Parts: sequence; structure tokens; C-alpha cells
Amino acid sequence: MKNYLKIINIDEYSITPKYLQISNSILRGIEEQKIEKDDILPSINDLSIALEVSRATIERAYKELKKHDVIKSVAGKGYFISNTSFNQPVKVLLLFNKLSSHKKIIYDAFAETLGTNAAIDFYIYNNDFNVFKKLLSGNIEHYSKLIIIPHFIENPENALTIIDSLPKEKLILMDKLPEGLSGNFAAVYEDFERDIYFALEELLERLGKYHTIKIIFPDNSYHSKEILKGFLNFCGQYAFDYDIIHHVKNESLQPGTVYINLMEDDLVELIQKLILGNLKIGEDIGVISYNETPLKKIILNGITTISTDFKQMGKKAAEMVLTSSKEHAANPFRVTVRNSL
Repeated sequence: MKNYLKIINIDEYSITPKYLQISNSILRGIEEQKIEKDDILPSINDLSIALEVSRATIERAYKELKKHDVIKSVAGKGYFISNTSFNQPVKVLLLFNKLSSHKKIIYDAFAETLGTNAAIDFYIYNNDFNVFKKLLSGNIEHYSKLIIIPHFIENPENALTIIDSLPKEKLILMDKLPEGLSGNFAAVYEDFERDIYFALEELLERLGKYHTIKIIFPDNSYHSKEILKGFLNFCGQYAFDYDIIHHVKNESLQPGTVYINLMEDDLVELIQKLILGNLKIGEDIGVISYNETPLKKIILNGITTISTDFKQMGKKAAEMVLTSSKEHAANPFRVTVRNSL
């Protein structure tokens, strides 16, 4: 029997579920001719012990391989490779800057749209340039597509140099489209300056009962500075007093002010100040929050949100993988009006 421990690779740093890492390793082994037709696979019990994972994980991995019509089982004998002449799934390296509820929506839509047509290796680099560089180092040749959300707090220029060096036929950028990249590659992105400008314009009638708009833009933020450009353009166009603040902690809330938050922590602190100051949301103070979440439908009878369509972003990126598109597509941006404004 083959030494499957040399073929099956489980990366503890990968966000990809272990059962998919196992099934993807076996598919890769077939592609590299390390595994051949009629080869017998280890039993579920033996492989779970050898890899130090649960039996359920091995069962899910083998079930995934059955979906690809790669393995079969014979009662009393176990599992064996039944087919090596199948359509190989597209191998995808997916790099997210961080994990959040919004990123989960993107991933779920991405994975669902691809279905069994792709094998996804999913990693989080936590806005860290060194981690990002390490994940790409030596991995490029193993993948057909490289999907990256390019948000960096430190060394953004070096990160863009690395991205620009990647094979453009493999590259798909999500969420952010940095300037200065060369070549013909695919992207589904937020048009940050345009999105906030037209979102605020859509809310203009409700904003009219306030005199000042403040945006909470944290120091050392990975958020695009283009958001501030769109915000300043709107305030100048429609003669609102405005301010850019970096945190809420020392802010004295004054009636007639609207606050726009980008980070969830700032929204929590803002709401606490509202409650402690006996200020009425939507009357004394207005609140607009970036990124739609189910909880914002409920908090204080509803928080107004401006948000890109995360599900559509994941779906569009997956379609670009399947069609090898080189399109640059601006992602839809939504305004959801609630009682906070």
C-alpha cells in the first residue's frame, strides 16, 4: 500500500476545512501520478489515526471524492481509486486579509458558485505583509488561479510589487483595485470614492435635518483613503459641516450630527455614548454604518447601512475563475435606510 502520509498534506494555518484539504491532496496525487487507478485507500479508521483527525473528517473527505467520481467502496474491502480520467478541478489559492462576517459571506458565495469545479486552498494573512509574502512564496505554480483581497496597513508598496509580479492570467483581485498594477488581469472591486458619494446623495433628504457629518476613520486603517475623498466631495457639494475623527472615545456627541462608522467597535462605542447621554438616535444624532449585517436590522430599531454586496462579490469572482475572464467589474453598492437616520 502507498504511503499516503507523504501524499496527503494538512496545513494547520489554512482556513480550508481539513476534509477538503485531504480530498484535494488525493486529487493532486492522482494528477501527479503518485496515485493510480485501483489503488486501495487507507480505511477511515486508519487514516483518522494517522492524520490525527476525526473519523467524520475522513468520511467527509471520501464523500467529496465520491462526488468527483474518483473513488468507490466495496463492502468488507474498503475504498479504492476507481477513476483517474476525470475533469480536474481548478486549483485556487484564496487569500483574505482577515476573517469577518462579511468575508464569510464572500467565501460562502464564492465556494457555492464554484461547487465541485474548483479545489480551494484558503488562507488569512491578517493584513500582515510578511505572512502574505510567505503564503505566496513557492506556491504559485501549484495553482491555476490566485484570488487576493489586497488590504495592507504596513508595506503596501512592497505588497503591490509582489502582486504585480504574479502571472496576470492567474490573478483575480477582490474588494480593492490598487492603482499602478500592470498587465491584463481580472478584478471585482469596490469603487470607494464613488460609492460613498452616491450613497450619501441617496440619503440627502434625511441628512437635511442635520448640520454636521462626521466620519470615524481609524488611524492606521487598511480602509481605502478613497472613502475620504468621496466623503469630502459630498460635504463640499452640499454644504455640510464635516469632520474626520479617528476614534469615538473622546468625542462629545452634539445634537444635529451624523456619524459614519467603518469599524464595528466604533459603532458599539457610539451607541453606548448615545444611551448614556440620553440622546435619541435618528433625531438628535444620526448614524450610518458601513457593511450590512443581520444585527443592524435590530439594534435601536434599525441602523442605516451603506454596503457593498458581499454575496455578489464572491459569486462574480467565482464566475471569473470559471470563465477565465479578465474583466474589471465594480461591485454593486447598496443603501438600506432605517430609523438611525
